Amino acid sequence: MSNSLQNQEGLIERARAGDDQAFDELVKHHQRDVFRLALKVLGNYELALDASQETFLRAWRALPRFRGDSSISTWLHRITVNTSLSIRKRAQRNTAGDIDDSAYLLESDSESPEAAGERVELCDRLRGALGQLTPSQRQIVVMKDVEGYSHAEVAKAQNISVGASKVRLHRARAALRDLVNRD
Repeated sequence: MSNSLQNQEGLIERARAGDDQAFDELVKHHQRDVFRLALKVLGNYELALDASQETFLRAWRALPRFRGDSSISTWLHRITVNTSLSIRKRAQRNTAGDIDDSAYLLESDSESPEAAGERVELCDRLRGALGQLTPSQRQIVVMKDVEGYSHAEVAKAQNISVGASKVRLHRARAALRDLVNRD
């Protein structure tokens, strides 16, 4: 067992015993990944910050029930996705108009305005299509294609077999492709 894994397990045990500093260390270690995932699910910086904070609050409350069947990062990934989806639903109910959050996509100064516009349009279409997938489909696409998780990790996070993970990913990609190509 690697020192990093042993250290993580030690931090988890100390945090479960009520050690706030141990939990703070876990947060510091995982906060970047949690935020990035929340941002990819939500597509909005402020909502992703909220989702990150709520994820760690939920993790703190659920820590006594963490069995260790999966890694802490897989467990946090699942909490992050569920929290982000809840926040997305809440935001959709609370907003009258669309939130224009595509400005952050304009990152390259060397890109022509036409190319930047096309990229923003494609990102908007992709984000819209991801939003139309079922939560399970969206989670599997984000985990595999965006975050780079293995089929085994995806299967464990969704409590399904590796074969089912592959089938669901194939179907989710097909649904996403159809939604993006629909005019």
